[in-house]
Amino acid sequence: MTKRFIIAIIALIVVAGGLIGFNLFRDKMIAGFFASMKPPVVTVSTSTAAPIKWEPGIETIGSALAGQGVDLSTEAAGVVREVPFSANDRVEKGALLLQIDDRSERADLESAQASLALAQTELERAEALQKRGVSSANTLQTAQASATAAEATVAKLEAAMETKRLTAPFSGTIGIPQVELGQFVTAGTPYATLQDTTTMRVDFSLTEQQAPLVSAGQAVVVTSEVGDVSAEGKIIGIEPKIDANSRLVTIRASVENPGGLTPGQFLRVRVVLPAEEGVIALPQTVVASSLYGDSVYIVREDKDEEGEAILKAQQVFVTLGRRSGPLVEIVKGVEAGDKVVNAGQNKLYSGATVLIDNSVSPDPQSASAATQTEDTAADAPAAN
Repeated sequence: MTKRFIIAIIALIVVAGGLIGFNLFRDKMIAGFFASMKPPVVTVSTSTAAPIKWEPGIETIGSALAGQGVDLSTEAAGVVREVPFSANDRVEKGALLLQIDDRSERADLESAQASLALAQTELERAEALQKRGVSSANTLQTAQASATAAEATVAKLEAAMETKRLTAPFSGTIGIPQVELGQFVTAGTPYATLQDTTTMRVDFSLTEQQAPLVSAGQAVVVTSEVGDVSAEGKIIGIEPKIDANSRLVTIRASVENPGGLTPGQFLRVRVVLPAEEGVIALPQTVVASSLYGDSVYIVREDKDEEGEAILKAQQVFVTLGRRSGPLVEIVKGVEAGDKVVNAGQNKLYSGATVLIDNSVSPDPQSASAATQTEDTAADAPAAN
């Protein structure tokens, strides 16, 4: 019995020792395999840092207004007798747009003109008699007063008739008629809108920190969300006060309408600031942000264990500056000539071996350079 027990213990020790030894051997082999295995090469694209001409700008939004635009309203009450325009007609300054019944005023005007003619005749007779000395000064003064009163009456009636004959105050495009023939309208009734869109105005707002950076005559570029219409212009007015509620300053710019801009339209506005030379700027895609800060990967030459030249990525923390479109200013951390990774960062770690392929770079300049390099290599004569 004791012999069997001893044999079982020995067998158990042998099995346990074998399992432990196998596990130790396996772990050693796995560790050795990974220690000797070279990490895969990561394919990336890069942008070369270089001083550029930085054209900063202020991005904001605004609304389009016609260079001249007004909602037309009636000046006097009456019945509409004529609407000589259709929607979207091009009308010239002074063209008749609406005629309100003026028969009563016309009759009164004819009567007043007759009275004026009589008063002028009597004035001429009184002047002639005064010269011959057969009329008193009082008679002449009465005739003069009567003529003046008659002229005023005629002018008043003519003005009243003008309020019922409505014309275009400027040339432009007329809108949809808001009144119909035979309709009775009161003073102030809107009857159409008139817009001259040859030149457009753009109203937008800037913060009180941005407002000192702009001035009258400064260039602006506006872009529409619909139709991708773009136009250039300049600032023509700056509100001399800051809105107490929004803390914003209203700015107005004037732009030539290339066609496609409509009053009331939403626009993206870029105020062009003075250009600066020697600024290091890169595509915003090169920057990776984390809790530790902003960083980029810079590709630098190195050597492997066998002494062969390789490319390695090194993570560098940077200080960012202004942004303009797709570019961001690099204030600190990147020098001119550095090759900065702009695509493939999610596969990288500091010290990773990389291969540069700029044929699919998001940076247009790098992609263009890569394409030209490939074309040159394809056109080169083959070596004999």
